[in-house]
Amino acid sequence: MRTTLDIPDDLIIEALKITQSRTKTELIKLALENIIQKNKIQNLKRFRGKIDLEIDLNTLRKRQ
Repeated sequence: MRTTLDIPDDLIIEALKITQSRTKTELIKLALENIIQKNKIQNLKRFRGKIDLEIDLNTLRKRQ
């Protein structure tokens, strides 16, 4: 998908240096992937202490 964005040059330059991305497209993809990953992690943190993960490996092995 092609999109025109107006992003300040100083932000792009700094982000390119930090991430060592070779292109602006690569940089934007990386930024979007990071935003998505952080959001998913935050959503998972809401379940902390609410899910019982008591797993008996011996029982699982016998299920075959």
